[in-house]
Amino acid sequence: MRLRTLAAACAISAVFGPAAANTLPVPPAAELRETSRNLFKPIPPVEVTVKEKGVSAEQIELGKWLFFEPRLSRSHVITCNTCHSVGTGGADNVPTSIGHGWQKGPRNSPTVLNAVFNIAQFWDGRAADLKEQAMGPVQASVEMNSTPDAVEETLKSIPEYVDAFNKAFPNDKDAVSFENMARAIEAFEITLTTPNSRFDQFLEGKDSLNDHELTGLGLFINKGCVACHAGVNVGGQSYFPFGVIKRPGGDILPEGDKGRFAVTNTAADEYVFRAGPLRNIALTAPYFHSGEVWDLEEAVAIMGSSQLGHELNDQEVKAITAFLHTLTGEQPKVEYPTLPRSTSKTPRPQQ
Repeated sequence: MRLRTLAAACAISAVFGPAAANTLPVPPAAELRETSRNLFKPIPPVEVTVKEKGVSAEQIELGKWLFFEPRLSRSHVITCNTCHSVGTGGADNVPTSIGHGWQKGPRNSPTVLNAVFNIAQFWDGRAADLKEQAMGPVQASVEMNSTPDAVEETLKSIPEYVDAFNKAFPNDKDAVSFENMARAIEAFEITLTTPNSRFDQFLEGKDSLNDHELTGLGLFINKGCVACHAGVNVGGQSYFPFGVIKRPGGDILPEGDKGRFAVTNTAADEYVFRAGPLRNIALTAPYFHSGEVWDLEEAVAIMGSSQLGHELNDQEVKAITAFLHTLTGEQPKVEYPTLPRSTSKTPRPQQ
């Protein structure tokens, strides 16, 4: 992927000379579109993704209930949407999420939007898919602080949930299970995609980018950003060291968080993280796994120096940032569900 990416980048590198005093050259749109089609793919319609993943309407509806269900947490306060708000770009827009007992999590919450297109979940890729990811926060003491047994007891105490699980998983003898909870949440999250961004329209042949954005896209390719950020999700497909050329300071790259090393226990994976997907990046500040950078232009400049060895000038930073804004797609429209009531058998919240 890296060699193909760099080769594609070289195809248009001749367009860019040294930046002029006040303007940057605008690459030919037709050539840029052809190169981009080899590096990126539009987000498909949600119906296509749902069919490809083979999830049912009943599983999706149950998953929506569970995504907004606070009784999955020990306190009956925290939901999946707490940290992955579908109304704010699929993230919570704070440096690190607040969990059970007002504890702060160790990393910035990645967006749930388009997460179905990632190679794996979490910054360190420790969950292979969305189902496995859904199991983690429910049990994490710093997040929802519950257990599989507690979740199953709660759901089985509510008749409407029992009926919904039986409809969603009709072939299971004991449909109300912790694993099926995660499968249903995964089914709902598969629908949380953001197609039809202006960049996707450009890939499909429309003149949807202005000159400033075209320049930014060209720089994004020519400077080498695509080496980590390509594919349908413009990232999220591979793992890279944070600080390939120059390691950022401890405020941005905390020394105690060694990233994928905690998963593989391999020295080569120290400070290695999954490349962040850049879809809807303009909506999901603050940035990086530490959540310590609030300004998108600053994040672009840091990536230029730390990952690529390029000290991007102000015009280049602004142009690349303008391109990144074109990655904002149509946000999913989710009606907040009316959840079934607790019963006398439903466990009470605990602090």
